[in-house]
Amino acid sequence: MTATLTPPSRVDDPLPPSRTGNLNKPHYGTHLFLLVMAAMWLLPLVWTLFTAMRPKADTDKYGYFSFGGAFNFDNFSNAWVQAGLAKYFVNSVIITVPTVLLTLVFASMMAFAVSRFTWRFNVTLLIMFTAGNLLPPQVLAAPLFSMFKFFPLPLSISDSGNLLNTYYSVIMVNTAFQIGFCTFVLSNYMKALPVELTEAALVDGASVFRQYTSIILPLCRPALAALATLETIFIYNDFFWPLLFIQSGDRLPVTTGIKNLQGQFFSDYNLIAAGATFTIIPTLIIYLALQRHFVAGLTLGASKG
Repeated sequence: MTATLTPPSRVDDPLPPSRTGNLNKPHYGTHLFLLVMAAMWLLPLVWTLFTAMRPKADTDKYGYFSFGGAFNFDNFSNAWVQAGLAKYFVNSVIITVPTVLLTLVFASMMAFAVSRFTWRFNVTLLIMFTAGNLLPPQVLAAPLFSMFKFFPLPLSISDSGNLLNTYYSVIMVNTAFQIGFCTFVLSNYMKALPVELTEAALVDGASVFRQYTSIILPLCRPALAALATLETIFIYNDFFWPLLFIQSGDRLPVTTGIKNLQGQFFSDYNLIAAGATFTIIPTLIIYLALQRHFVAGLTLGASKG
């Protein structure tokens, strides 16, 4: 009696008919849903750009929901000069760059501690960091304002004598509120990394800090790139905290500074739309530049474990 052996299936063998049928089946409902969501997402942006390219006189004559009149870029040049957007862009960089760097450094350290070491208060500490994101930031506005007002600083550091009207206040608050989210994401990512990596490094005599800097951080580069993209967009677009803590108009970031285009008794919404369009450009450039790393970080983080 001879036994017949079935050859193992190859990777390039065709899929079963049931599976190929599901792959080739058109998904009209999904495509329709995505098209509707994309249109709803892009409509405000397209309408803002459309309004920014129309003179206010034509808008007053034909109405905002019309297509009559001329189209030009005069509002963009006027908004750039009248609002002093170049100065506000510099302020945004001064606030955003240190905040993103501090957030990622502190969050990665905390994530390394709670993911690679087992101790009594491991989970408790992680919950404490992430629980802060459940509280609306506006609830802490009054206490934080009072704390910063009565926190003395030398006049050489702050011309107000306290933390108010300084970049430090906005950087500190944004860093504190973003650490929890980044710690949660990075800790889950680090838990998926093989424990044998740090164990082998420990056997070779590597210190804890060396394990963190030379082994874990390079492996978390996709996750760090994805978080850097998200955090840059979050912090750059922040309107509330700079408006609360900074009283000097020349220190406001660009997202808050464009309110200078709004007059006390009269508002040129075409001019404001042009200024708002300028604020979109940096985040769009950052996303397009880091898009590959952003998508890689999300997909790798989802497939690990």
